[in-house]
Amino acid sequence: MTPPTGSGSPTEHTHRRRVPSTPRVLRIVLPALLILVWLVAAGIGGPYFGRVDEVSSNDRTAYLPESAEATQVQALTEEFTGSEAIPAIIVVTSESELTEQDIAALTESTGALVDIEGVVDEVSPPIPSEDGLAVQVFVPIDSDADIGAVVEEIDAALTADVPEGLTPYVTGPAGFSADLGAAFAGIDGLLLGVALAAVFVILVIVYRSPLLPVVVLATSLFALCAALLTIWYLAKADLLLLSGQTQGILFILVIGAATDYSLLYVARYRDELRHHRQKWPATVAALRGTIEPVLASGGTVIAGLLCLLLSDLKSNSTLGPVAAIGIAFAMLAAMTFLPAVLYATGRVAFWPRRPHFDPASAEAESSVSDHGLWGKIAHAVERRPRPIWILTALVLAAGSIFALQLKADGVPQSDLVLGESAAREGQVALGEHFPGGAGSPVQVIAEEGDLQQVADVLLADDGIDSVTVTAEDSPGGAAPVTAEGIQAQGPPGTPAAEPTVVEGQVLVQGTLVDAADSAAAEQTVRDLRAALAEEDVAAPVGGVTATSIDTNDASAHDRALIIPVVLVVILLILMLLLRSVLAPVLLVATTVLSFGTALGVSALVFNHLFDFPGADPAVPLYGFVFLVALGIDYNIFLMTRVREESLQHGTREGVVRGLAVTGGVITSAGLVLAATFAALGVIPILFLAQLAFIVAFGVLLDTFVVRTLLVPALALDLGKVIWWPSKLWRSGQP
Repeated sequence: MTPPTGSGSPTEHTHRRRVPSTPRVLRIVLPALLILVWLVAAGIGGPYFGRVDEVSSNDRTAYLPESAEATQVQALTEEFTGSEAIPAIIVVTSESELTEQDIAALTESTGALVDIEGVVDEVSPPIPSEDGLAVQVFVPIDSDADIGAVVEEIDAALTADVPEGLTPYVTGPAGFSADLGAAFAGIDGLLLGVALAAVFVILVIVYRSPLLPVVVLATSLFALCAALLTIWYLAKADLLLLSGQTQGILFILVIGAATDYSLLYVARYRDELRHHRQKWPATVAALRGTIEPVLASGGTVIAGLLCLLLSDLKSNSTLGPVAAIGIAFAMLAAMTFLPAVLYATGRVAFWPRRPHFDPASAEAESSVSDHGLWGKIAHAVERRPRPIWILTALVLAAGSIFALQLKADGVPQSDLVLGESAAREGQVALGEHFPGGAGSPVQVIAEEGDLQQVADVLLADDGIDSVTVTAEDSPGGAAPVTAEGIQAQGPPGTPAAEPTVVEGQVLVQGTLVDAADSAAAEQTVRDLRAALAEEDVAAPVGGVTATSIDTNDASAHDRALIIPVVLVVILLILMLLLRSVLAPVLLVATTVLSFGTALGVSALVFNHLFDFPGADPAVPLYGFVFLVALGIDYNIFLMTRVREESLQHGTREGVVRGLAVTGGVITSAGLVLAATFAALGVIPILFLAQLAFIVAFGVLLDTFVVRTLLVPALALDLGKVIWWPSKLWRSGQP
């Protein structure tokens, strides 16, 4: 791969702007100070990679808007139960009917689980299934404990203590939380290592230098350390919400963006070293030529990301500022730390292919033919622009049709983790012997006077197996409710328990027939909400299933709202940047077309190659924000250069020269960004795997098709009218 040169910089004039003189002391002190500041920031921020779990949460309820029914119920449920415990469901199965001795042994072994640190309150006695082949036990786990470690200890204790021939499983909310935690455990080490390794390999191929890739990677890593340090303290102060998902995206985004911006600076600095004998004027000239496209690019990405603040779902709205902070530090590192280090090392950084001071030959390399492969591609596009853009647009449009096949209406909680899942196996075993929703009931907060009416609504639904009401003086803390009212438990003559009343309200729970994360269970909850509304009963419905419904509904709402807003914001920024109306409209249109194609191809791959069960509603939203905001970057790098060249040589020649000059650096940047996002695929989380494929494929599509063929061909075919209504359109002359 040919090292990129001259990206995004002003055209090669016959004479270059004179760099003002700077005191020698400042030339030494300023770079040294910048390097020292970044070293300190990295030294302080580095250890926080291992402390993110202190300020992050993967609880889906925490990200719902306060107006959601599931949020309201979650807040009130703790007042009824008296704790914030997360239930783990132990399922023990047998090939033959369980004997009294088996159940007695299980009672002893499960009762001992209360001694495990993190297990709170009492463990329920074993509850036999109707077929006699299984029992279930409920174990409350402190929500502030390390749930993964507690579940692992419970599983180990059961494996060692249960009688031979019995198979124990740990599932339920705590089991799935433990699986998610284990899946996200690779973010700090595996994800970061794979991303950095992929970028390093690409940089070595691009630069063919042992030192320069290390300097660029250090720039990315230092930017990430500083961003993480800032975000950690904002999350600790409850100003931001952080999750494993957001953390993974932050890592990839900062590494990819910082490397891209570094590629632009390095390309320009290499060029300036051939025009300037001294390092300082080369550094100043390189910064002057790079800072505008980097600020334009980064500013556009930040503006697109901040549109996520309009989201109802906090997991979306908090990603905006978190990612924007990352992009800001990526720009800052690429425009301060990298120039300082390269100034300190000078031409040595490019060893063994050092750029030598040779202004005569550097100025001579101003023709398109001197840009190798990209010069040839530019001439090829110039010869037949109309057939190229029409054919390219038709192929992209055909691919985008398949976007309709993307099943982005949510996935079961049991399918969030790819590969093996102990909790998923336990849920299957639970569903074979008990009602599928056992342990994850529908929860309804009702007025005390509406208790029976609410219970009747639940009992009338075929998706509900049984109904209970929270009652402190009842065995297990809950009393069964039938059409005849609250039922007594115990010997004949035992009075019915009184329900627990909190501020005039009671907690009614319904056990679902189907698994709590199934489509059937979701339909049951929707039906219950509709039935309660018809009965004119103000009773919010919550629980695991309701949380999933409210999350998906909020996500779909966010998608419909934010995508148009992002388009308008980016369009306005491009109009200001290019001083044109038509060019920005075409650039945004081509990027949207590219996104549609990426989504269409992804749908085919997800449905027919990977056989994924579906996608989260936020997948298209995240894919859109990242692809449009980042994909438009390459159009900015290209078209700002095309405009500069057009001012000197006219539109047609400006397009050809712009494509030839920026081809190498934009291709390298696209490969880096695609590789970093592809690294998300090493984390076995369905959402991240899908996002990795969509963004990586989309970036490559933008890099090699949209920016290389579609946009230049359109610009060549339209000619000067593309700059309408600017002065460049009116004059049409260099």
